[in-house]
Order: sequence, then C-alpha cells, then structure tokens
Amino acid sequence: MAGERTRILVVEDEPAIVELVSFSLREAGWDVVAVSTTAAAWEAITQRIPDLMLLDWMLPDQSGLRLLGRIRADRQFQRIPVIMLTAKSMEEDKISGLDAGADDYITKPFSPRELLARAKALLRRKAPEQGMDLLTAGPVQLDPASLSVTVGGERIEIGHAEFKLLKYLMAHPDRAFTRAQLLDKVWGNHVAIEERTVDVHVLRLRKALGEAEHMVRTVRSVGYMLSEK
Repeated sequence: MAGERTRILVVEDEPAIVELVSFSLREAGWDVVAVSTTAAAWEAITQRIPDLMLLDWMLPDQSGLRLLGRIRADRQFQRIPVIMLTAKSMEEDKISGLDAGADDYITKPFSPRELLARAKALLRRKAPEQGMDLLTAGPVQLDPASLSVTVGGERIEIGHAEFKLLKYLMAHPDRAFTRAQLLDKVWGNHVAIEERTVDVHVLRLRKALGEAEHMVRTVRSVGYMLSEK
C-alpha cells in the first residue's frame, strides 16, 4: 500500500544478532519483524509479504535453505528478495545458497553497515517497477512477471540463477560482457564467488535452452553475449 514503510523480515534465532540487525534497520527508517523459526517466518510472509528477507542458514526447526526453496517454489512469494545470513563461508556453500534462489549472501560476523549497504543495493535492484516487460529474442521469450521462460512456445525448466542471467543478457542483446561484469550485474559485485561460477551457470543455461542454446555465445577473450545472429 502507498505510504507503507519498507518491511524487513529477519529470520534468525541468535538474540544478539537479531537485536543488532533490528536496531540498524530501524535506524534506516525500515519496519522490522523478527522471528526465530522457519514456521514463524512462513506465517509472517503469508500475513504480509516483506520487501526483503534476511534469512539465517541454520534454524531450530529446519534449514533456512529449505525455507528458501519453499518460497521460490510458491508463485505468490517467489519474488521476495532474500539475503542469506550464515556462518558458512565455503565457496560450495555460497554457490548452494545462490543456486537455491538467494539474491545475496553475507557471512557472520558482519558489520551492520555492510548489511545495510547490501540490503539497500538489493532493494534498488529488485524495485518492482523495473524490468517487468516481456523479453523476446528469437524463439526465446522470458516473462519476469511469472518468472517463466518459453522456447518455441514450450515452457522450459530453468534455475533461479540461470533465469537472472538470461534476463540480463536478453535485456542487453548483442553486447558482450566479461565474467566480472556478469557477476556484478546479475549477482552483485560484493558476492564473494569466483568468476568461474559464471561458466557453470552459462552451461546450465545453454542446457535449459535446448534448441536455442547457440544464442548464448562465448566471445573469445571477453566473456559471453546473447545474440539471434
């Protein structure tokens, strides 16, 4: 509703972190709702969809990753921006979180200032008035509203990360991007994952596109681009 303040849902079971994060977010002028279990989080989002969710990986009832999967599988909630909060810092864990649909990832311990900067950047990237037009390139059509992709009129299965990558490439056809640029534009330049991860997602994207895989082109000594030519 117009005039309502930005609402952040914090899903975290460590009281000290909840207190620190809630104070910082309220100082920024945002409303904060804090819960300590995935069950309470699900109840909270069904009552009112938050503008952003901060989701801890390890929670008492089940993993935050499992809740994230449930959110991304539900059409009503799948567009909620999510930042994972976790003590896990391994590269594989970061990739797992992003593959499951997290928009960003911050490792404990973190500074409130860094968290605030990440949250603001994500809210800017996820502004609902941006990027909601239907995108078409050759036989490929991407609908940001329904988070669906069709090739030759047939809907395909596509991962969350591959969807974001395809959307960015389709919004900028016939333009080559380096791996570093794609990490910055698609995942945010502060996401600490290696550039080779882009190659993994490009391979998955090509596989998902099937007959249209040739449209995602490798540009020698540069990176990747999407082209109908």
